[in-house]
Amino acid sequence: MAALAARGAEISDWCATIFDFGETAWREYRSAEWYVQRLRDEGFTVEEGSGGMPTAFCAEWGNGDGPVIGLYAEYDGIPGNCQAREPRRAPRPGLGFQAGGHTDPHSGLGMAGLGAALAIKAAMERHGIKGGIHFTGEPAEKLRGSKPIHAAKGYYDGLAAILSFHPFYMAPLCNTVRWDTHCGAAYGMVYRFICDAPERWGAHDASGSGAPIPQAHSAVRAPGAGEALTLMFTASKALRDSMLPHTGGWSISEAVLTHTQATADNLPAGLAELQYMIRTPTLAMAEAATAALDRNAEAAAAMTGCRWERHWVSKSRPGLANHAMAGAVWENLRSLGAPEWGPDARAIAQSIQRELGLEPMADPFIPEMTQLLAPQEAEAALRRDLPPSQSHSTSDDYTDMCWHAPTARFYIARPALRAPEGYAYPAWVMNALGGIPATIDPMVRRAAQVLATTGLRVLEDATLRADAAQEFTRRTGGGIGGSDWLAPLCDYDPPIHFRWPEYVTTPRGHDWWIPSTMPHA
Repeated sequence: MAALAARGAEISDWCATIFDFGETAWREYRSAEWYVQRLRDEGFTVEEGSGGMPTAFCAEWGNGDGPVIGLYAEYDGIPGNCQAREPRRAPRPGLGFQAGGHTDPHSGLGMAGLGAALAIKAAMERHGIKGGIHFTGEPAEKLRGSKPIHAAKGYYDGLAAILSFHPFYMAPLCNTVRWDTHCGAAYGMVYRFICDAPERWGAHDASGSGAPIPQAHSAVRAPGAGEALTLMFTASKALRDSMLPHTGGWSISEAVLTHTQATADNLPAGLAELQYMIRTPTLAMAEAATAALDRNAEAAAAMTGCRWERHWVSKSRPGLANHAMAGAVWENLRSLGAPEWGPDARAIAQSIQRELGLEPMADPFIPEMTQLLAPQEAEAALRRDLPPSQSHSTSDDYTDMCWHAPTARFYIARPALRAPEGYAYPAWVMNALGGIPATIDPMVRRAAQVLATTGLRVLEDATLRADAAQEFTRRTGGGIGGSDWLAPLCDYDPPIHFRWPEYVTTPRGHDWWIPSTMPHA
């Protein structure tokens, strides 16, 4: 605790640095480089590019033989959410609103983990505690990207326990610990359509004879990859209600990565790519939805003279509870209490309300931010909105860690404003509050304290480790490889080569891939 307090100003500055980088999935180059250098400066041995992912890392520090605790950082933001650390809507300097930005915010998530790792290390050195710290850098969480890959390559094997923190993002999961209902499965993929033989459009036989497209600009135009993408997009929207039952809280979302060419005249597009993310409670539901999307892709390709490919982005398992670890986290959270926000934070919140034309509130924050909720109470509240047969809810790839070591998942409140009756705040408000030090630091500080004290207990408390391991063995039917254990699903290479949104440097300067300065109509 003293080590965390002594480095509080540094941790605040570091959090602001990662927030300002605002990098997005698979392209978090500056963020990963920053963490690697900082961890090396602090005495950790760091593997860069762990698991074949250029923006991932694995850092380790040890103090002799003993148990090893697992912590991690995330640092990816989301395109279209560029926000400055200001109490008004404004992009970060030199950028437009379409650039990347932190929404959850992962900048604070990662910094809480780093602060905890450094505090545990300081305590181990001061008191001669044996064991180690295993700290991974996890890119592309918004795409459920890195943890299935790290898991499949053995990066979580052999850990005594893993602690997973996330900023509060939905009621009732605020200042509490997940108990039984953990996050569910997630499949992500990119469908690629390629039109590499447009002259064969309309061919009457396999040899291509009778194809009606000669080499003439006035001839009929083959549909091509652009039309294939459009058909896939609309068909999957139209058939979505027929993919899965209307229960279980599942969802499918899509994003266009590549679509035709900006300089083409009447030539068919040769390449188009469409990404899907499927979030479901069970793996069986994810498989069923994938099969439906595959059928749509095959039909769209056949209608447009294309061939198609499916490339995996994520195959993430549902989570596994561990009450022993959850209880240990809750004990420390209850002892420390909920985070607290002072007058500086309230003044910033009130200035945002004025900026939006609202009457500033004497207490502008939601009450849940400073309240604790026991895990069993949170579980009961969560279950009220779920059918009894549904075992998992929402999505996050920490779940892949759960199958390799006893894992606890907990939440600490992030700042959120009270809303007048019938009013909804614009999205930039939460983003700004997640970057302004006075409003986000209380969350980072409390989360780091919970992570550090719980991690230290894991290293010192042999009874806790034994209880957590015994429960892990029971729930998996014998531990890793047991009868109820889910093996890693990742059977694909890291999907780093697609045209993911990113920052670019050209003769016109450094900018988001969508230029921030656009001509006016």
